[in-house]
Amino acid sequence: QVQLVESGGGLVQPGGSLRLSCAASGRVFSINAMGWYRQAPGKQRELVAIITKGGRTNYADSVKGRFTISRDNAKNTVSLQMNSLKPEDTAVYYCHARATSFDIQYDYWGQGTQVTVSS
Repeated sequence: QVQLVESGGGLVQPGGSLRLSCAASGRVFSINAMGWYRQAPGKQRELVAIITKGGRTNYADSVKGRFTISRDNAKNTVSLQMNSLKPEDTAVYYCHARATSFDIQYDYWGQGTQVTVSS
């Protein structure tokens, strides 16, 4: 089992910045990719950014150039630096980890943290 705890959400004005952090505990040695997803009211959960254990990243087109994902494998943390925030970035943001054990993949989720972009 892997446990994920997020922090760093809040209210910010358009154009502002926020940094989300996620700490993993438990069977962290089994984690491969980590990332962030978000879900706005009435919408499906969508990928924001992911990062592999080796540091390869992938971003949703809507956040490219504004968000940066980073990972500290020694501390088992993943962070999302969000700049130039827009009202459409408002959502609950979820930390995600994909782990592998005996060739079986498992998905783990944090509890979610609210990000609200509004003036």
